[in-house]
Amino acid sequence: MDDSSFTLNIELKQSPETVFGHIIKVPEWWTKDFEGSCANLFDEFVICHPGQHYSKQRVIELIPDEKIVWQVIDSELNWLENKAEWTDTKMIFEISKNSNNTLLQFTHEGLIPTKQCYERVALGWSTVITQGLYNYITLTTTA
Repeated sequence: MDDSSFTLNIELKQSPETVFGHIIKVPEWWTKDFEGSCANLFDEFVICHPGQHYSKQRVIELIPDEKIVWQVIDSELNWLENKAEWTDTKMIFEISKNSNNTLLQFTHEGLIPTKQCYERVALGWSTVITQGLYNYITLTTTA
């Protein structure tokens, strides 16, 4: 993995099982513009914001309560010169125990500073993961 890929960490009081179970419920924390499934290995799903963003992801690794990897198999980000800039990138969720807490490390492998979309997408992921996903996990469960 390229060390310059976008990565961020959040720490949660919930168990790895709870965190994992919430990640696979994408419409609850990322977007309602979701079609498909991401609960099982090789599932595919589409995120589509007409005129802005289309991406199709495939679950290529799934280790319950530890790791989820989605590979972008098709994309069109209409606001970029290279509209397929996300294609072949990966979204990686790594879950581990850290003392009494659970550490979630999110990496968008291939989202590197030289990509045209980097700044905008890094800001978007920061919001989606540290607010959307974090709030969905912490506000809908007890520690």
